[in-house]
This record gives sequence, C-alpha cells and structure tokens, in this order.
Amino acid sequence: MFKGHPKGLYALALANTGERFGYYTMLAIFVLFLQAKFGFDEGQAGAIYGGFLGCVYFMPLIGGILADRLGYGKMVRAGIVVMFLGYLLLAVPMMGATAKVTMFSALALIAIGTGLFKGNLQVMVGNLYDEAKYSPFRDNGFSLFYMAINIGSMFAPMTATKVTDLFLGKAGFTYVPQIPSLAHQYLDETISADALKSFETLAAQQGNTGDLAIFAQNYIDSLSTAYNYGFGVACISLVLSMAIYLSCRNWFKHADVNTKQAKAMANTTVKVEELTPEQTRSRMTALFMVFAVVIFFWMSFQQSGLCLTFFARDYTASTATGFSRIGFNIWALTLIAISVYTLFSTFQAETRKNKIVSGVITLLLWGGAAALYLGMPEVVNTLPQQFQQFNPFFVVALTPVSMAVFGALANRGKEPSSPKKIGLGMVVAGLGFAIMAMASVHLLSPAELKATGGVSSTLVSPNWLISTYLVLTFAELLLSPIGISFVTKVAPPKYKGMMMGCWFCVTAIGNYLTSVIAKIWGTGMPLWMVWGVLVVLCLLSATFIFSIMKKLEAATKEC
Repeated sequence: MFKGHPKGLYALALANTGERFGYYTMLAIFVLFLQAKFGFDEGQAGAIYGGFLGCVYFMPLIGGILADRLGYGKMVRAGIVVMFLGYLLLAVPMMGATAKVTMFSALALIAIGTGLFKGNLQVMVGNLYDEAKYSPFRDNGFSLFYMAINIGSMFAPMTATKVTDLFLGKAGFTYVPQIPSLAHQYLDETISADALKSFETLAAQQGNTGDLAIFAQNYIDSLSTAYNYGFGVACISLVLSMAIYLSCRNWFKHADVNTKQAKAMANTTVKVEELTPEQTRSRMTALFMVFAVVIFFWMSFQQSGLCLTFFARDYTASTATGFSRIGFNIWALTLIAISVYTLFSTFQAETRKNKIVSGVITLLLWGGAAALYLGMPEVVNTLPQQFQQFNPFFVVALTPVSMAVFGALANRGKEPSSPKKIGLGMVVAGLGFAIMAMASVHLLSPAELKATGGVSSTLVSPNWLISTYLVLTFAELLLSPIGISFVTKVAPPKYKGMMMGCWFCVTAIGNYLTSVIAKIWGTGMPLWMVWGVLVVLCLLSATFIFSIMKKLEAATKEC
C-alpha cells in the first residue's frame, strides 16, 4: 500500500494535515458561531458560509496563476503566513459593530492564504509522480494524500467541541443548541408565546432565576467567545504545518519547479512535455467537462457543515445508545482506523514475522477499542458538530479498502477510468441524500419547527446521519482524490497551476451554491423535498458525465 511512493508525498501530506486540522476545526463551529454571535437565521448564515467557502476555493485559481510564474513553494509558504494572520484575527473576541468587520477581514485573509497554499501544494504532489518510476502510482498516491489530510479533519470537531465546552463551562453554562436562537428572538422581541415558554424552561435549567434579558445576553456573549477561542486552534496547527514543510523540504525540493523554472534548469526530474494545439485543446475540453460535474458534487457534499448540521441540531436525538455510541468516542475511532492498516499489513507483509507482529497489533487495537466502548455510559450525549467527524474517519478507514479494490481490478485489467469513477461518485452521492429524504418523511419542515418554538417533538436516530456520512464518503473517495489526480495528469504542463486553480474554482462555485439549499431550508418546503433536490442534481450530473465518457477517456489515454 505504501510501497512505490516518493517520500516527499508523506512530508507534503503531513504539512497539509496540519492546515486541514485547523481549517475544519474552524468550520465545525463556524455556522453555529454565526448564529450564536449575530443571531443570523439559516438563510443568512448559509449565505455567509457559502460565500466564504466559495472564496476559499476560488482563490487557488489566482494562487495557481501566480505559482506558474513565481514558483509553487513561494506561494505555499506565503499562504501559511496569511492564513495564520486570518485565524489569529478570528480568534480575538470582539463586541459591537467591530465584531463583524473583524470577522469578514479574517475570512478574507483565510481565503487568500488558502488560495496560495492548497492548490500549489497539490501540484507539487503531482510533480512527484511525473517521474516514470512513480507514474503508475499516481492515483494511489493521491488517495494516500487525501487520507492523510482527513486525519486532521477527523480530530477537528472533537477539538472544537472540547475547547468551546471548556470556556463556556468557565462562564457557568452548558451548551444547549436551541438557546442561542431563542435568546436572540427574546432580545429582538420577535419570540412567539410557545418559543418563550421553551426559552424560560431552558434558562431555568441553566440556573437562571433573574432577568431573562440579562441571561440571554450573557449566554450569547459567553458562547460566541468560546467559539473564538476554538478558532485559535488553527493558529497552532499552522505553526506545525510550516515546521514540517521547512524541515522536510529536501524530500520534495525537486518537485517545487514550474515549467518556466524547469526550462531554465539543466537537471530536473520534472518532465516538460510539449503538446500540439490540438492536444492542448482536447485536454482542456475534457477538464472543463469534468469541472462542470464537480460543481454539483461539492454543492451537495459541503452540506455537512450547513444543512446536515442543522438537521443534527434540530431533528436528531442528542443522545446515542447501543453500538452507535462508539462513533462519538474519537479515541475508539482512531484505534479502529489504525487497525484497518495493521490488518492489511497482516496480509501484505513479506515475512512471517511481520505478519505475526501486524496481527498481534491489530488484535490489541481491537481490544483497546472494545475496552473504550465498554467503559462508555449507556447513554452518550452528542453535539451537532460531532457528526462531522464521521466523514474523515470513514475516509481514513476506507482508503486502504478502496485502494485494494481498485488495485485488484487493475491487476485484472478492469479498473474503471478516472472519469468513470467520478460518474459513479455522483450516483453514490445521490444515494446518500436519498437516505436523508427517507429519514425526513414524517418530520416538520424547518419553517413549521421554528413556529412551534424550535424544539421538535420527533427526533430521529443518529444512525440516519451516520449512514449518510458513510455513503457520502464512498462518493468522495470515488470523486475527490481521483479528480485531483486527473487534473495533475491531464492538465497541459504550462497550465498546471492554473488548471488546479480551476479545479478549486469550480469547487468554489459548488460550495457557494450550498447557500441555495440553506435558503430553501426555511421556506416551508417539506424537509424530504429539500434533500430530494440534491438527489436529483447528483443523478443528473452522473447522467451527463456518462454521456460524454468516450471523449473523457480518449483525452485520458493521450496522457
């Protein structure tokens, strides 16, 4: 699994892991922060969330164009510094009108820094595989790269939760999902009679016996400040990313060369391929066709931090029982994820001794996970952002399975092409949101729920969301790392940075379009129909990509 890859892959993957850990720690609580701090409704929070994600994934286009002229490494280092300043600004608690100005300034810096960092780091990973001896391992290399960065994502929701709970607890409060919205409604004097009763009950449970207005303002200020400190975690992770990048630079220094630099160097391992205008046009056409499909995948997939979080908060039971409890113990999940790799090593090790050692370690890991599970309470309290840890966990745990399956198919000459994998990913994504539609059939619409005080009398099992995240992870593994690999392989050499930027640009469009679903969330549309919109978009996208499959595969074979 790990054989045949350049060691520069691991250095770049670890550098990206630190950056992604900080980013997803921030993203896990970002929408909740917007609503708690400023009282935004779902549509307003969704517009800011979608706009921010759109900028984050649009800026790599600018970063790629700059890197094609100035160098990939320079942009990566500059990006880390700019992101650090943005997260630092976001971590500072602010009050009044200054708070919004500070927040939007911080978001702008994070978006610009990500644009300089993200795409160019991945181009450097692709450059590592331009050498003939590494070329056959490109897809697997990007799968491993994608797996590594999801390790950071897996721990992000837990970290955000622990930090915010710590500082909210110091203020004498505990987190209750419904209180921020009800507190803002009370202060704005827009609260209904039913909602007021709910608010009085929840405030009493927090120990309030005095003025509700004072309680409401104190709770809002304490919670939003706790979120600010949660954002500060990203600063620490970026320092680690920079340290890894600089200390291991010799491992990938040869890949930090763009076409302009390569032509000026006498010795380089970066292959400079000259294409005819027809070949360039064919490759660019194939890329833009794939880009058109990717838009709708990210529009659907990025609901994890938006509408799926709303669903976790408003419609999902806040407790877990039975075997599903283990999903809310990050350390048990970590042991299980590691055991997948040691289990594969048990079968793939070349010596009997290594097989035995790997087998014993696997059994110990399973025993540790079982001990953690048995030591958990019969009923485990959950928070909305904790559900976001399932997707990265599934990515980490299922990556070796995915690699093994496609490796076996490749050995038989039956591995699907990269475009076909992307099409299959869209079909699977549609199935994921079909699960949500089934879970939502008998639930109130978000508008109806708000009118009755924001507390649903019918809560579904956490297993519905966990199942959805599992299916969406299968879709992600078919589409995201394979799509990035496809871009680095098909993109004309002199446009590599720009084309990787375009990949993120269409991702930006998809991320911005998440706000469309947030806008219809509170319109009164039945909840199952909201998810149905995403199902239809995914299936239509799959139909499109399969209809142009011959053109895409022809462009791939030319590379």
